[in-house]
Amino acid sequence: MMKRMKYGIRALCAAAALAVCGCAPRGGYVAAEGVMLGTTFRVTADVRGMTARQLRDAALRLDREARASMSIFEEESLLSRLNDNRTDSVDAHIAYCLRLADSVGALSGGVYDVTVKPLVEAWGFAGRAADAAPDVDSILRFVGRGKVRIEGGRLVKADPRVQLDFNSVAKGYTVDLLAALVERAGARNYLVEIGGEIRCRGVNASGGPWRIGVETPFDGNDLCGASVQRRLRMSGGGLATSGNYRRYYVGADGAKVAHTIDPRTGRSALSRLLSVTVAAPTCAEADALGTMYLAMGADAALERVRADAEARVYFILAAPDGGYEEYVSPAMEALLLD
Repeated sequence: MMKRMKYGIRALCAAAALAVCGCAPRGGYVAAEGVMLGTTFRVTADVRGMTARQLRDAALRLDREARASMSIFEEESLLSRLNDNRTDSVDAHIAYCLRLADSVGALSGGVYDVTVKPLVEAWGFAGRAADAAPDVDSILRFVGRGKVRIEGGRLVKADPRVQLDFNSVAKGYTVDLLAALVERAGARNYLVEIGGEIRCRGVNASGGPWRIGVETPFDGNDLCGASVQRRLRMSGGGLATSGNYRRYYVGADGAKVAHTIDPRTGRSALSRLLSVTVAAPTCAEADALGTMYLAMGADAALERVRADAEARVYFILAAPDGGYEEYVSPAMEALLLD
């Protein structure tokens, strides 16, 4: 259904869903929070025989493992060394993310592509300043999933200048790893959240479904939780929200440059599609699919989800009058609270 809604502009934080549990943990639930992957994390779970401090310490060990493998911002991470051709050996994390990227890339017809690292870097979203005038046509020669593969545990590149960027899947994948950690600790009910991306199971401490807010997507929205557009309820699976309203800048020519790059054009994927929230069996899938839909743009994304009866998506789009339009897929409607 397409529904038009207008909202006042209030300040807000990252393209994210917000866990709104509504109460302090009790009845055997333990809560831990801190910093992971350069953002915040929170876990609420009925773990057995584990204190909040132990849960936090376990999460921080996982953070170190994930960053050492998949970060493009740390020079000595495995991914950075692969990108710089200092090694060709991959680990289980990188192999998993590349397989998932292949699957989502095939769905998207190549719009979702993790070889966009040289473009992301040139536009200033990979830990360094943007090029004054990125030579997009030159860089595109080294972009394309067909230019890299894994053989016998080793990364094979068609050109040494091919580089990978897992920022569209690594956070969701780490959420799944953290969820697996709390399940191994005996949790049957939990909500795991890293930077607004979520994996949950069972019920909250009050015995009801986990409640999650989706933020309003306006430029400069940087105060988490100040403006919630919709609330959802979940009892299992992953949820991720993607948007171009936080990680962006305005170039010298006055044009907006956002972090989601279309690998077909080498430029920002900007359309009236402002925010994409996806529910999927895993958070890694939800994370990658959200980026895929955002990169497709409004028209192509709407066409795809309308043809997929199982797609669980919630789109927020810019309306001609300056307000918002919403699209909620039929499979997603059961998750909406308001």
